[in-house]
Amino acid sequence: MESEEPLVEENRECKRVLATWGAFAGELNQVNSIALPMIVVTLSQYLLRVVALMMLGHLGELELSSAAIATSFTNVTGFSVVFGMACALETLCGQAHGAEQYQRVGTFTYSAVICLLLVCIPISVLWIYTDKLLILIGQDPLISVEAGKFSMWLIPSLFSYAILQSLVRYLQIQSVILPMLLSSVASLCFHLPLCWALIFKLKLGNAGASLAICLSYVLNVILLGLYVKYSSVCKKTRASLSKDVFLSMGKFFQYAIPSAVMVCLEWSSFEVVILLGGLLPNPKLETSVLSICLTITSLHYLVQYSFSAAASTLVSNELGAGKPRAARDAVFAVLVLSVLEFIIASTIIFFCRYILGYAFSNEMDVVNYVKDMTPFLCLSIIMDSLQAVLSGVARGCGWQHIGAYVNLGAYYVVGIPVALFLGFGLHLKGEGLWSGLVAGATVQSILLAIITCLTNWEKQAMEARRRVFEGVGKIPTHNELD
Repeated sequence: MESEEPLVEENRECKRVLATWGAFAGELNQVNSIALPMIVVTLSQYLLRVVALMMLGHLGELELSSAAIATSFTNVTGFSVVFGMACALETLCGQAHGAEQYQRVGTFTYSAVICLLLVCIPISVLWIYTDKLLILIGQDPLISVEAGKFSMWLIPSLFSYAILQSLVRYLQIQSVILPMLLSSVASLCFHLPLCWALIFKLKLGNAGASLAICLSYVLNVILLGLYVKYSSVCKKTRASLSKDVFLSMGKFFQYAIPSAVMVCLEWSSFEVVILLGGLLPNPKLETSVLSICLTITSLHYLVQYSFSAAASTLVSNELGAGKPRAARDAVFAVLVLSVLEFIIASTIIFFCRYILGYAFSNEMDVVNYVKDMTPFLCLSIIMDSLQAVLSGVARGCGWQHIGAYVNLGAYYVVGIPVALFLGFGLHLKGEGLWSGLVAGATVQSILLAIITCLTNWEKQAMEARRRVFEGVGKIPTHNELD
């Protein structure tokens, strides 16, 4: 009998190991089921504005430059604000769904739509004066006037974008991704001929591009709205427009404002670096190469944002369900996949550095400069990938206020000053400016990683359930945690 005891213990250990790996494989499958289709969703939505910009480029330099400046201006002052505020739903709806408080998911979504539409009003007023603001900061008057027209015609898009982002988060936290994929691809397919017709056939120029973007967003909203209203999948989470919707607006703003600050601080830092590139010797070359680097990192970020969405969804759901161990395992699973992805992506980009520039320009100065910038670009991709996933964890836990302070310190206490010092002080030009962004993303990743590693997941689960059941009358206990 004694000789059998080690065998029994060994069998138990093997079963524990197999169970652990089985659970981890399950987490990986969950991550992939959310992240992979979300890549198509985010890419399709991103391409709406890119396609319009590309078509305007065939009209002439004035149309392209004015649309590019207007796109940058509206991204920083409007779309980033709405996008960031909508991320609050990843905390509120995600944890409510995990706690099986399904009606609160619909209530929070209604609150988000109302709040975001209200926020769009002052942003719209700002966009009306785009031309005057651009002239005030020294931009070319002719370009500023055209950029102003583009921004004004883009105002309806902001309101439809606000509703769209709310619906996307509503479906995302329920892991209902396929309808978003289909509606986003359908909207992009609708956008391509519409944009071409309005710009080239009806000769509406910038106004036509803005109108095409707006109508494509509206189509996406209609398709998702019909799905939410009539699909049995959303039956449990559909809510009526009641006083609870208005009472929940305060809680939404509590998480939406720091969430918007997180996003705006990060997005604006890249735009600041592009503007600083215009102050360097040979500004056309510097800004062109920095813009190319920004385009490449933005496209790659769409992939990592999808992993970020998976992280926030799984973490918020598990914390709301009172499963701290599952939330921690989800973080590890997303990080593993994220690391594999950025290793592959950065390796491919590095080995393609000699031909990468030709995708954007035939000028040898630009091609060679892009080749020199590629190592810094790869570092940026690695750091951005890590911080994207960790930011998703922060949203899932409800740490937006911490994330806002982290991003402020990372990009405006470290990143931009380092960029100024390296770019202008040490005369490293574009390489120095981009290195500042890498430094900022590195600090951001390190701080978020430390916070995540030191997290008491049991405490986070308790806080999540208190947040969900606040006002319901049920007080969660430690014994409820799995």
